[in-house]
Amino acid sequence: MLKQFGFRMSAFFLLFMMIVLAGCGTKAPETGGNAANGTDSKGAASSAAPAAKADEVRKIKHIMGETEIKGTPKRVVVLTNEGTDAVLALGIKPVGAIQSWEGEPWHDHIKAEMDGVAVLGYEDQPNLEAIAQLNPDIIIGNKVRHEKIYDQLTKIAPTVFSEELSGRWKINFTFYADALNRKAEGEKALMEFDQRVADAKTKLGPKLASKVSIVKFSFKGTQIYKKDTFSGVLLEQIGFARPASQDKPEFAEMISQEKMDLMDGDILFYWVSESKGKSEVSNKAKEWFDSPVFKNLNVAKNNKVFKVNETIWNTAGGIKAANLLLDDILKRFEVK
Repeated sequence: MLKQFGFRMSAFFLLFMMIVLAGCGTKAPETGGNAANGTDSKGAASSAAPAAKADEVRKIKHIMGETEIKGTPKRVVVLTNEGTDAVLALGIKPVGAIQSWEGEPWHDHIKAEMDGVAVLGYEDQPNLEAIAQLNPDIIIGNKVRHEKIYDQLTKIAPTVFSEELSGRWKINFTFYADALNRKAEGEKALMEFDQRVADAKTKLGPKLASKVSIVKFSFKGTQIYKKDTFSGVLLEQIGFARPASQDKPEFAEMISQEKMDLMDGDILFYWVSESKGKSEVSNKAKEWFDSPVFKNLNVAKNNKVFKVNETIWNTAGGIKAANLLLDDILKRFEVK
């Protein structure tokens, strides 16, 4: 009897454990959805990405080679003016950035977004010690500016470089977005910009036939700016005509007063690049504009000479500046 009783109890216990284990095996995740595909109990996309994404290692190819980036970088250091413009447009506030070419320390159009960002020297001479102290997840630089210090930067953090600067902001912006795991945000920003340009072309209509001349006055001399420049790229995308001297896939050309006719066009935009508190370059620009040779140019006779903001037309070099440059062009041509 005792043996039969013991057998029955054992069988009952085993049956009980099987029921308990079966119940545990069918329990739904605590999130109430499918953890594997990131949906909630109703099949809608959940706001949280799978945990594995945080540790995902992506290989980013760039001009200096290939760099492994873990997850989505949060502590971003950027070493170019156009790069700073780009990361801000992607919704990222860097922990450190090089000082803007104009401003103390940031360009006017970005300073409100840069409060608390560490200043890392200038673009052509970043402070390596200051960069290291920030413990960045990623460093974004450029071969033209930083090739000599690339190896030193890689010892601090994963480092990626864009190849060129002049006229390449769209290519660089796409690259930065990929490196920062913000590809979708980058594509959206570029699509919106290109749509704005398309709308501008429609509004400008016959005004696009105007030959637009771009001139820079600096301590180095006077230069005409051609198509492979920040402003030149946008003028070409919009569809403006350029004077023959500037309608070339080149950066800029230094000219003398004897070649002042190369500045001529239907409309001329210029900026003066000089150190604060000094007026030598402004005086030089005035000297050129007051000369009989310049006054004999069509652009002078038609009174179509306009001074513009160097930061927006030249040095900022990124997507935020490109949008402001488009605004300024429309304003100058009296288009709303």
